[in-house]
Amino acid sequence: MLGDVQVDALREAANIGAGHAATALAELTNRRIMVAVPEVRIESLESVGTMLGDPGAPVCAVLMNVHGDATGRTVQVFPATTAARLTASLLRTREPLFPDEFGPLERSSLKEIGNILVAAYLNALSALTGLTLSMSTPSFAIDMAAAVLTTSYLNFEDVDDHVFAVTALLSLDGSDLPAHFLLIPDEPSLRGLLQALRVG
Repeated sequence: MLGDVQVDALREAANIGAGHAATALAELTNRRIMVAVPEVRIESLESVGTMLGDPGAPVCAVLMNVHGDATGRTVQVFPATTAARLTASLLRTREPLFPDEFGPLERSSLKEIGNILVAAYLNALSALTGLTLSMSTPSFAIDMAAAVLTTSYLNFEDVDDHVFAVTALLSLDGSDLPAHFLLIPDEPSLRGLLQALRVG
């Protein structure tokens, strides 16, 4: 288990990333969107699923690989209500029924939103650490919450891998919409990140 100093450093990166994400999303949707970070945890991959709520509930997941000075995977998870509300805001349409009405256009919209959020978090980490971090083209899935943490999506080898897990609240039209950002670095990359933050 990592200590408070490590978690505080990663929380700072998450809060900076949230600010950048809010600005980018507001420009994209032409609406005021605030992004808060009420919870940052570092857990094993095996236990992080409890953050996502009901393991049998369908969610949207935007998945990417991380490249550069640190490598690993990221998963941006949108629960049903969040997915529908964000899609409607971006497309300026009524909220689509989830998951039945999530066709190519809705999926593409959430991939773009996920891309913005992940880029904001990774850019904040890069700024704090001096490490070069880039991400792959996003892939998209609609599946049960528990399923998006399986090897078929993440290609992980060890359920004891540490996960940098951020719960975000996106405030839109008076509603707080939860979303979850998961960064799953390879073990050498996790050590490198913490050393670059001068807390390793």
